[in-house]
Amino acid sequence: MTPTSQRRVSIFGATGSIGQSTIDLIARDLAAYDVVALTGGHNVALLARDAIRLNADIAITAHEEHLPALRDRLSGSGIEAAAGEAAIEEAATRPADWVMSAIVGAAGLLPGLRALEARATLALANKESLVTAGPLIMATAKAHHARILPVDSEHSAVFQGLAGENLAAVERVIITASGGAFRDWPLEKLAHATLAQASAHPNWDMGQRITIDSASMFNKALEVIETKEYFGFRADQIEVVVHPQSLVHALVGFNDGALMAHLGAPDMRHAIGYALHWPDRRTLPVDRLDLAQIATLEFRAPDEQRYPALRLAREVMAAGGLCGAIFNAAKEEALDSFIAGRIGFMDMADVVEQVLTRLDADVTLMQGAMTLDNVRAADQMGRITAQQVIGSYPAV
Repeated sequence: MTPTSQRRVSIFGATGSIGQSTIDLIARDLAAYDVVALTGGHNVALLARDAIRLNADIAITAHEEHLPALRDRLSGSGIEAAAGEAAIEEAATRPADWVMSAIVGAAGLLPGLRALEARATLALANKESLVTAGPLIMATAKAHHARILPVDSEHSAVFQGLAGENLAAVERVIITASGGAFRDWPLEKLAHATLAQASAHPNWDMGQRITIDSASMFNKALEVIETKEYFGFRADQIEVVVHPQSLVHALVGFNDGALMAHLGAPDMRHAIGYALHWPDRRTLPVDRLDLAQIATLEFRAPDEQRYPALRLAREVMAAGGLCGAIFNAAKEEALDSFIAGRIGFMDMADVVEQVLTRLDADVTLMQGAMTLDNVRAADQMGRITAQQVIGSYPAV
């Protein structure tokens, strides 16, 4: 029998950068945890290795064609192997005290909802969940008396900055952006940026998709919407500044003029560890800042010609309804097409804008009730429309 002192944890998206950082923290004190489920994608070797290392109950690959390989690697371990969306959904219903939601993209929405319905504390790194279905996510947590803890470094910083504060006293929230790979490029060069160039982040070691989203600032656009949905702030209270050092993660501004800033080394284990141990603070294996050595912190306003995704995010917030699901779906399709070499770097924002414009007249779609079925329908329509738009582009 599992000792009562052990916390039951599951990690959805275990083979990605957030999942690996989570595993690093849990493995340092493995006796404190009972690992229920790990999920991953194509990297079944890493998934199986970590499942055995953590003695998980079940390991699941999102891709059914990889199930035989996963079973083979887990042979003799006693760990269950499974594959596919239904298996991931079922794993999210298994009793757990704490669930890391780190699956990238809209695919992370359903497991997160199921974990909340099972009354787990959801450590939310999947920003698309709040972008596509923020009201549904928050209402599900409330209905099942479950807690959501933000894991994006910016939202964790805001969460910490608000501890013990009256939300009515908050005037503004400032989230920072590194500016990505092209923050210092001449604007006219961006149309010719290559996949390799967009995939090299100057500050962070992240997966390819997130790194490209950083270069285009689509990740920050999603985070602006996420800030509104999670904390309930008005869109006009949320600001973005470019901060190349990535040491200040967010600032909260109050009605007395004070700004509370959260600083830390660019290491996601800060935010993950805070969510893992909340409401306590525990010692974490991260670098400590030497402010005298850093000497200078730089901030500048983002250029929305360079980063049109920020303008689109504000339009999405103004539209409300299911617009976020359409926005995210179009963004994912545009990103896939850039990675595949079908469109250029700056075409991604243009694709998303064209999709939003084409679907804006569909009032039934855009203003439908916030249900899982409607979110999925909006997501599908956003993807279909994005492919139509992408198909009109000349070959790159």
